[in-house]
Amino acid sequence: MNKLLFTAILSCLPLLARADAWSESYRLEAAARYADAAAQIEGYVRNSEYAQIRLAWLFYLQGKFSESIAGYRRAQTMNPHSIDAALGVTLPLMAQWRWQEAADASRAVLAKAPWNYTAATRLLAAEEAMKQWRQMAEDAAQLAARYPSDATAWVYVARAEAWQNNVDKAREAYARVLQIVPGHIEATKYLARR
Repeated sequence: MNKLLFTAILSCLPLLARADAWSESYRLEAAARYADAAAQIEGYVRNSEYAQIRLAWLFYLQGKFSESIAGYRRAQTMNPHSIDAALGVTLPLMAQWRWQEAADASRAVLAKAPWNYTAATRLLAAEEAMKQWRQMAEDAAQLAARYPSDATAWVYVARAEAWQNNVDKAREAYARVLQIVPGHIEATKYLARR
């Protein structure tokens, strides 16, 4: 019986080591030791889409944006259906101000997962950065129609309308923001000036 128990314990050691590596990686990330956190899981990257996504995230946190993009793309190759990997690539693109590529990546997610909130808001951020006010107004209005209780969607509607000098529409959208988030600073300031 002792031999059987000993064999069972030995067979579990690789699993325990794997769990410890992941736990340590998260602990190091929480301590802002991103390179050390990445080192903990590098051995798992070859065969694990999740490890690839996590490593790409840790590269992003280190400001290694090209490595982050490459990591997310590898994860997409491992699983072409991965919304996580497709969304992940938008972060380093946005950090590099590669707005058109970030918008294209967001649209690709939306093609797979219509009205994915994260993809939609990242698309709006990219459109805002590119000053595509009319397109931003249309996309934000559609998002607000689907998430009517979300202040962020209405803020994007308001900003787009304000930049197009559609004061009444901007006021209406900012008023909606204040219904959802009373005291919202941006909405309050805009309405106080108009």
